[in-house]
Amino acid sequence: MSGRQYLPNTPEDRQAMLAALGLASVEELFSDIPEAVRFNRDLNLPAGLSEWEAMRELRTRAGRNLTVDEAACFLGAGYYDHYVPSVVRHLASRAEFVTAYTQYQPEISQGALQALWEYQSMICELTGLDVANASLYDGGTALAEAMNMCCGITNRKKVLVSVGVNPFYRRILATYAHDLGFEIMDIPTVNGITDYAAAEKMLDKQTAGVIVQSPNFFGCIEQPEPLVAATHAVGALFVMSVNPIALALLKSPGELGADIAVGEGQPLGLGLNFGGPGLGFMAVREKFMRRMPGRIVGQTVDKEGRRGFVLTLQAREQHIRREKAYSNICSNEALCALTAAIYLAVVGKQGLVDVARLCLDKAHYAAGKISAIEGYELAFPAPFFHEFVIKTPRPVAEINQALLAHKIIGGFDLGQVDGRLANHMLLAVTEKRTREEIDALAAVLEGQK
Repeated sequence: MSGRQYLPNTPEDRQAMLAALGLASVEELFSDIPEAVRFNRDLNLPAGLSEWEAMRELRTRAGRNLTVDEAACFLGAGYYDHYVPSVVRHLASRAEFVTAYTQYQPEISQGALQALWEYQSMICELTGLDVANASLYDGGTALAEAMNMCCGITNRKKVLVSVGVNPFYRRILATYAHDLGFEIMDIPTVNGITDYAAAEKMLDKQTAGVIVQSPNFFGCIEQPEPLVAATHAVGALFVMSVNPIALALLKSPGELGADIAVGEGQPLGLGLNFGGPGLGFMAVREKFMRRMPGRIVGQTVDKEGRRGFVLTLQAREQHIRREKAYSNICSNEALCALTAAIYLAVVGKQGLVDVARLCLDKAHYAAGKISAIEGYELAFPAPFFHEFVIKTPRPVAEINQALLAHKIIGGFDLGQVDGRLANHMLLAVTEKRTREEIDALAAVLEGQK
């Protein structure tokens, strides 16, 4: 079978098109390009493969990867190895849902629109806020859009960001701020949590917003209520970046007084998939909903009083007059949002609590087991959900290499993002990790003293 079997145009087709253009050859299409800058040779590429040969090559290359089906994964730092019920992928893969088409025409999109409306409703329940959109690219860009909202709503340009926020998210914030003329000031952390006293001293009438993550990048649970009040006292907005699984047990951002909540929806049935795609979720208080980027699905009735769903509450500028738009994010992760809705519907309210409780309990079992080993200790005393930082007696990279030999994917090396945290490992424990896997992790760590 030829590797070029699926090219649709025959030589006769190409000749007919050239004749219609009044040309004798394909080369004449490029006659305006000077001869001196033309490539004038074939690309240095191997010959095409048949379908069978290509599949064999792809399987061989994929087989070099170590996946979470073969190894126990304790790596988190923003993406987590949760169990995805088989029905989630089965339903999300239905042909009606697998499309890049945005549902501008409600008369032919009621099923997808209703599913996204249900997704928004679930995000509102989790975050304790009034209105959610039908997704953004990922957790990092959702946080950057929240910063953009703060500055646009307050007409100010200074934003305070806790150092406990995911450092990869903070890089995205810095990129947005550079282009939009915002000033970012870092709030330090003390013992793994935001230094609220320092933050309050940094607040002033030029502050547009304050951003805190909880559980933060070190796994620690923040208690920001006093800082929320101080933020509002100067007319600024408070933004929380949150883990959706943790919200099954912790106070919601709405209960804590936040104005905007964002996060990464990957834990909600998306799997790891070698790093993507992700899902940015966002929820806000009702008074800010017209400033919210991304799609918003609304429930309405038609002229006969029947319930229906439409895209709503967005200015056309976001799509066609970009220079006047509040945000230039027009696209979204609709299929990922729908997958999250299916996951939440499948596990249900109590199921999500059960998943969160298993994460909490297993993480604390692991922390106790590891911190009892000579040379290892918990880095921070603050309460944590399913991630925690361990001080290690040797470089984390060396320890992780030893763990891989036992088919264990170790934690994140915090020294990669902060030199002061060399020999500090961020470990994540989800509901998938068994007692045997945690004990095996501890046994290998003990051998690395």
